[in-house]
Amino acid sequence: MRFGILGPLAVTTADGEPVVVPGAKVRMLLADLLAHRNTVVSADRLIEDLWGDDAPANPAGALQVRVSQLRKALNDAEPGARDLIESRPPGYRLRADDVDADRFAALADAADVDRLGAALALWRGQAYADVADQEFARAEATRLTEQRLLVHERLAAARLARGEHDLVAAELAELVDLHPLREGLRVLHMRALYAAGRQADALDSYAGLRERLADELGLDPGPELAALYRQILEQDPALTAPPKSAIVRNSLPAQLDELIGRAEALTELRALIPAVRLLTLVGPGGVGKTRLAAAAAAEQVHPDGVHLVELAPLPPADPRVAEQVLGVLGLHEAPGTTGSATDRLVTALRHREMLLVLDNCEHVIAAAAALVGRLLRDAPGVRVLATSREPLLLTGEQVWEVGPLALPGDPADVDAVRRSAAARLFSARAAAQHRGFRLDEQTAPAVAQLCRRLDGLPLALELAATRVRALGVQGVVDRLDDRFELLTTRQRDVPERQRTLTAVIAWSWDLLDPQDRAVLARLSVFRDGCTPEAAEQVCDAGLDAVDRLVERSLVVAEPGPRYRLLESIAEFGAARLTDAAAVRSRHTGYFRSLAEHADPLLRGPEQQRWLAILDAERANLQAALTHGGGLRMALALTWYWVLRGRLSEARTALALTGTADEERLATPWRLGLALLQGERVPDNVRDVLALDPAGRSAWFVADAVMDRGDLALAAELLPEQYDDAWTEAAVLASRAMLAHAAGDLSALEATATRSDALFAELGDRWGRLRASDWLGGLAEFRGQPERAAALHREGLRWATELSLSPQVGAKLSWLAWLAVQRLDHETARELAERAYRLAVGQGAPTAVVFAEMSLGIAARRSGRLEQAVTHLTRIADQGRVEPNPPPYLPMILVELAYARELQGDPAAARALHMEAYESAIGSTRDGIGAVEGMATVAEPAVAARLLGAAATAREQNFAPAAPAEQDELDRAARRAVAALGQERFDELVAEGAKLSLAQAVAFGR
Repeated sequence: MRFGILGPLAVTTADGEPVVVPGAKVRMLLADLLAHRNTVVSADRLIEDLWGDDAPANPAGALQVRVSQLRKALNDAEPGARDLIESRPPGYRLRADDVDADRFAALADAADVDRLGAALALWRGQAYADVADQEFARAEATRLTEQRLLVHERLAAARLARGEHDLVAAELAELVDLHPLREGLRVLHMRALYAAGRQADALDSYAGLRERLADELGLDPGPELAALYRQILEQDPALTAPPKSAIVRNSLPAQLDELIGRAEALTELRALIPAVRLLTLVGPGGVGKTRLAAAAAAEQVHPDGVHLVELAPLPPADPRVAEQVLGVLGLHEAPGTTGSATDRLVTALRHREMLLVLDNCEHVIAAAAALVGRLLRDAPGVRVLATSREPLLLTGEQVWEVGPLALPGDPADVDAVRRSAAARLFSARAAAQHRGFRLDEQTAPAVAQLCRRLDGLPLALELAATRVRALGVQGVVDRLDDRFELLTTRQRDVPERQRTLTAVIAWSWDLLDPQDRAVLARLSVFRDGCTPEAAEQVCDAGLDAVDRLVERSLVVAEPGPRYRLLESIAEFGAARLTDAAAVRSRHTGYFRSLAEHADPLLRGPEQQRWLAILDAERANLQAALTHGGGLRMALALTWYWVLRGRLSEARTALALTGTADEERLATPWRLGLALLQGERVPDNVRDVLALDPAGRSAWFVADAVMDRGDLALAAELLPEQYDDAWTEAAVLASRAMLAHAAGDLSALEATATRSDALFAELGDRWGRLRASDWLGGLAEFRGQPERAAALHREGLRWATELSLSPQVGAKLSWLAWLAVQRLDHETARELAERAYRLAVGQGAPTAVVFAEMSLGIAARRSGRLEQAVTHLTRIADQGRVEPNPPPYLPMILVELAYARELQGDPAAARALHMEAYESAIGSTRDGIGAVEGMATVAEPAVAARLLGAAATAREQNFAPAAPAEQDELDRAARRAVAALGQERFDELVAEGAKLSLAQAVAFGR
């Protein structure tokens, strides 16, 4: 078994198969054991590390459960691996012979480049990334991080000795930024900068460090740095004596600023350039092809040098590409050559070994391709690295697409924003323009939004950075709707074609023929891309035209297949769309037809596929609604929105006006959605159902009434006749819920089983999810918690696969409830918190209550009484003000009563238990729970009779107590036995067993 701690915790088998370690606490336990691998860690230490001050009621038992889960996970992956975790007094020991950190340590003391590189390649991120803030991991994580930095320094020194100055300077730049006060790194970086011909940068680096040391620590640079600074000032020859093999002649321009966000690309290109004769970097204008090509070429070594040939100055379709190359190489009058410039160039280079970088080939593509083709055939020592917005289309060409920079993730996570390449580039350029700029909690959200709006396009980000000093980041974001006026620069050393975003895109636009321009402009009506079929129908063009735009890096081709425009290109095209009304009309018609076609398929075996299709087209569907899709289209999308939990979006769309028939169809859906978002049931609800008495919308309204807690009215409103089998199955699922609330096991089994069978025949997994709620509830009633959990886990898997957020939340709440019943309070809390976050995000009040109910009960059972009372009181208060008390109210009142009792207020507890009993009319199960609760605060003799009556009711109703309920029964019984003695207690329980619940309660009053 192999363990990885140099990054997020990872476990693999000897064959390299990943091992899934379930649960946050189990993963933390494994990390703790790995941090102390091959030594015994006491149980007390592990409990402290895992739970701290929030330890469970039985910490030793909880730890043993986590150890068993970890052993099982290891053993399932590799039989016998459970023995790696040994029980040794006073705790546990993990035998770990293959840990990446140990392999790293074995390589870290090497002096050669390959072994040091192999050591660093073992790292996948921050050491112990999952638990780096935990006390047990902090010391080792810090030690490993320091070792990693030492290896970086050794590797840089070894590469400097080999003459790889440019490479070392580029690679150390980011490390120096991350560790600005580490003098060893700074020495190596300054040496690399100076040896690479960047003396000014080396001196600036020293000055920056000196200023920072003085400001932050009140110190001066160390002796080694000071001595190096003097050597650089004196241009000591000892600093510029790389091995002869590293000295090359080239015509590459000096890099004036740092290349940011392309480290992985440079690594790949470094290996690829020597392996192929022709490598073409393609990508849209402003993506950074030239910078990347120059940086990658600078690391190459060829006897006759590396030479950059700028083709942008040539007019479009100019044939004089060979002359440009001759001029760069200084071969205008090459002796002994005759014929054309191409012939003279080929003759001059026939026996040379060099790398030619041909930059900006797209506007002279034919001449560039012809020249490169000759060189590849007749000058075998010449390699070509080309940049272009489209490939050269030559035999042997390797096309390498340069994409935009990686975008930030969660804008609220400052570290995640800082790590993204796009944000790092923007921040570096903004700081260069405005010294006061910082990427911090205040600016991170705006920077993340800016990067996304500009698609991570480096040139656009750099142009935006020039505006930060005047406008601030948020000001730049606010003006992006007018980006072509905003994104300009007055820098004098920037080529004219790159001084404005307009010029960058217009450079490509002007190279298109009129038909392709029209297609590009029409593609701008799509939002977030389109399928090939949509492009053909809406743009009134064949796919060949779109493919040409893809080749020219104006359209992005994505898996699916799917076409997408960068936002800036879309806005450029939209401004040049001459037939906008006709194109938008075709767009609206296409997506309205798509929605109408999808609607019935969302209730059958194609459900998952069509949910994914509509998800992909969400932005287009919204645009079509805005541009005339109307109420007809909104009706077709309503069930999709309901499945996705986007109730507000559905209500907004259904607020559109339509024809009389559309209005009739929309009215029930409008009412059902309003009810699901917490509005009261109106007096005219029956009139609304009469509009579609046997249809899906009638069921939807009745089900929403049930969601509001009026079970009696819902039972009356549910259709008795059905338009189709799907409606019948949905009605049966709703009736199963009513049976569950009433504790009618016979009706519950019949309706839930039939609903599940019908939905299975239809192939509707959403429907089977609904039915499984109540099949699981039936299993729980019958004392089959494992079967109930299995049903809900399978339902959770289905809901996750379908991305049905409402059902994911519901299943999490069910599983949280079951975890409470089997006394696994930590799992219950984790599941309920996930469910609560989902429910709040969807704006679904009933789902919020279900999730918060599990949170409150889990808190009460685990001893967090204040937290429990807060949650349970809020739910109880909401339920009390409802016109019809919700079915969950008795259970909430019982749990709240237990919490009050444990807080030392038996009178409040007794009143709450009585309130719970009185509100449990119609549900024997809830009545039993209330009576058992009364027993915990009643006089001992009364408590014994109450327990006897409750036991009889459980037996008669086939409602065995769950482990959590049994805990409360045992607690009440122990209290009564202590006061009465076992014999008298048994006599009174027998007396109570002859009473009904009502008689027992009356006796207790």
